[in-house]
Amino acid sequence: MLQAPKKLPNTYFVIGESRTNSDNAITKIYGSFYVAFEVDGESEEVLAFQCTHTLGLTEDFLKQWFIGQTFPQIGDWLEQELERRYGGSSRRAVLTAYRDALKRYRAMRRGGE
Repeated sequence: MLQAPKKLPNTYFVIGESRTNSDNAITKIYGSFYVAFEVDGESEEVLAFQCTHTLGLTEDFLKQWFIGQTFPQIGDWLEQELERRYGGSSRRAVLTAYRDALKRYRAMRRGGE
């Protein structure tokens, strides 16, 4: 039986999915909106972030919000910041996709305990 390499990082990779408006370019191109996070298994810090997008600036802008944050605590401020600072039509999709990713992350963590 094959075994994983001995020095894998203690991180979790998790994706969240949501829908955007039917007239949104993301929906037309990808069908859904996805966010992906790499989360440190000990500190729960977000180490890496990507999302589906039509403009690179969208991902760059959101990445600034997520990288370095404690993954489970993002929900404490995300909705307010999206309302205040994010003018994209995928505002609700970002929040929903994060919540979906958090749900999957928690399930993964419970499974590993």
